[in-house]
Amino acid sequence: MTDVLEATDATDAAAVADAAVADVPDGATVLIGGFGAAGQPVELIDALRRRGARDLTVVNNNAGNGDTGLAALLASGAVRKMVCSFPRQSDSWVFDDLYRAGKIELEVVPQGNLAERMRAAGAGIGAFFSPTGVGTPLAEGKEERTIDGRRYVLELPIRGDYALVKAHVADRTGNLVYRKTARNFGPVMATAATTTVVQVSRVVATGELDPEVVVTPGIYVDRVVVTP
Repeated sequence: MTDVLEATDATDAAAVADAAVADVPDGATVLIGGFGAAGQPVELIDALRRRGARDLTVVNNNAGNGDTGLAALLASGAVRKMVCSFPRQSDSWVFDDLYRAGKIELEVVPQGNLAERMRAAGAGIGAFFSPTGVGTPLAEGKEERTIDGRRYVLELPIRGDYALVKAHVADRTGNLVYRKTARNFGPVMATAATTTVVQVSRVVATGELDPEVVVTPGIYVDRVVVTP
């Protein structure tokens, strides 16, 4: 059953988002959607920052941009470890300063492996062999196998306690439609987390969404937060 929390204005939106992440505990692994700013669930990230949980492991494609959203969460000291593909960009100064000061851990995962490791978690796959990273420091300590003459390394699934995802529209049973590239990691993250919280622009009655355009079925969604 999907819980739908609706906000009527900006003030109410903050309270609704706060309620949606109120049970995220210290030490949780949180999968956060977004490719840079595209598809980043900013209202839910801000609510998680206000929540005050600590020692979080955050999985995202990037390590924050500028001073808002994920970067603000990092700046608050809530995150113990980042798992991402692109930790350094021209505007990733928050993460860069924290890492250089030894205040945050980093696990770099090639982008395709990042997506596949979460997909594997959602599909119940125990592990998989990938050629990406073979012969680099990213493969150190991992099991290696040669298959049909090509070298592969063993990659383990990435599971989340929570996933914070941004979609475009949801119905009241949690079925989701995304908007263009804002879709990015949302679908695989929704399947890979124990509790999935989704921020949407609007919610429609069950049955209004064309089943052919639904990307994430409601069975993977626990809470929908509707922000104006």
